[in-house]
Amino acid sequence: MARQCSRLLRLGFTSMSCLFERGSGGGAPFRATAHKWSCRRFTAVPPPPPPRRSADRRTRVTMGRILTGTMLGVVIAGGAYVSTADEATFSGWLFDATKLVNPLFALLDPETAHRLAISAAARGFIPREKRPDPPILEVEVWGQKFSNPLGLAAGFDKNAEAVESLLGLGFSFIEVGSVTPIPQEGTQKPCIFRIPQESDSTFIAISLVGQDRQPAKDVTVGHMRPYVDLSCHHNSKKDMRRAIIGRDCVNSEGLVAVVERLAGQYGKIKFKRKSDGPEHGGKAGHGIVGVNIGKNTTSEDAAADYLQGFHTLCHIADYLVINVSPPNTPGLRKLEGRKQLKDLVRKIQSARDEMLWGERGPPPLLVKISPDLSRQDLEDIAAVALTLRLDGLIISNTTTSRPEPVNKYPVSKESGGLSGKPLLSLSTDILKEMYILTQGKITLVGCGGVSSGEDAYRKIRAGATLVQTYTAFSYEGPALVPRIKAELARCLEGDGFKSVHEAVGADCR
Repeated sequence: MARQCSRLLRLGFTSMSCLFERGSGGGAPFRATAHKWSCRRFTAVPPPPPPRRSADRRTRVTMGRILTGTMLGVVIAGGAYVSTADEATFSGWLFDATKLVNPLFALLDPETAHRLAISAAARGFIPREKRPDPPILEVEVWGQKFSNPLGLAAGFDKNAEAVESLLGLGFSFIEVGSVTPIPQEGTQKPCIFRIPQESDSTFIAISLVGQDRQPAKDVTVGHMRPYVDLSCHHNSKKDMRRAIIGRDCVNSEGLVAVVERLAGQYGKIKFKRKSDGPEHGGKAGHGIVGVNIGKNTTSEDAAADYLQGFHTLCHIADYLVINVSPPNTPGLRKLEGRKQLKDLVRKIQSARDEMLWGERGPPPLLVKISPDLSRQDLEDIAAVALTLRLDGLIISNTTTSRPEPVNKYPVSKESGGLSGKPLLSLSTDILKEMYILTQGKITLVGCGGVSSGEDAYRKIRAGATLVQTYTAFSYEGPALVPRIKAELARCLEGDGFKSVHEAVGADCR
């Protein structure tokens, strides 16, 4: 019985082994994981060895792992460092980063670059200054506190599209405009001409020029040396060619568009005074917003246009500027004559006196004048300013002259106003002259050719309480703002001044 059972078991096991060997019909031996079964004998055969990797392949894998680990480590470490960095440090990194992006604007025509930059600023795609201004830069004018004397001149944000973001760059005030009663566009195309700057280093960027829709005419591509000297006594000759000629750039979206933007975005914002510090702000919130009002080129009644601008903007602007000096509006500079200017200012002051005002009172009223004035013209304007007690003068607008080295370029023959570094000496001389004529009794705003802290300091010593920049900002971008302020503070401290007010008019004493 035992033999029969043993024989049956051997027979059954042999049958099952043959089934495993035949598999599913292909006759191939059955493989189960790491073993091969035979129908003749029950043995385990080891699997074939894996193919050898070549030495270079192993090296590549190893290096890839090392690189991946390194990158992960850098990302983790960098993230940890950034997370522990304070806002001021991070803000400084962002301003430095704009130096890498700004040269890309030079690849675009001026109008496209301008629209792109304004659009980016309006959407908040520019850095925001988190570092406090040096206390030595604080200025109080017209009963308002300015954290520093540096502002952005009119012509950059003509239609109040990016006021909040531009103030966030560290400007203490911004001037919108010129704004005309009804919308108008420039008629001559192209209207912007670039004056190149010749040097021997990196590519220069012209980022925010003009606003007409047709492409501007490229003259020559310039180069510039990056500014690294923070002293207030650097050589400014290297960027004397950095300038712009604007022809027929009197385009504006009109009063309605500007008022809607200012009122809708900033009119209801109230700057909350901190208990541990002074208030730096105006009706538009944090920062001072002025509006430059002008007349339409087709208008025959300039006074009516200025009055309309005053009535519309007086409750939303922190100060208003009567712009009687743009070179692109035919016949407008005639209003700088003694009688014409006196009549115009009196009409606006009369309208102001008839209105009811709140706690802040009416906005300061300023006049922007040309740098192309004779001595007699300056004396007449000074007499009007003193007689009518103007709140301030902005000195100056663009010039129709072509000083060296601008006159060496063929494009200098184009009509229009010249702005930029070549305007510095001319506008500063007019500023100093006007400070003497007004006996320091009228607040002066220095504008024209400011591209460094030394330039701003030069304006202040010539009599300016506040300073504006424009063309240099269009060339250098956001990084210009903290640089000018740092250099200006060093200039003041180096000459022993404790405040901006102490330095005002120092060269006229």
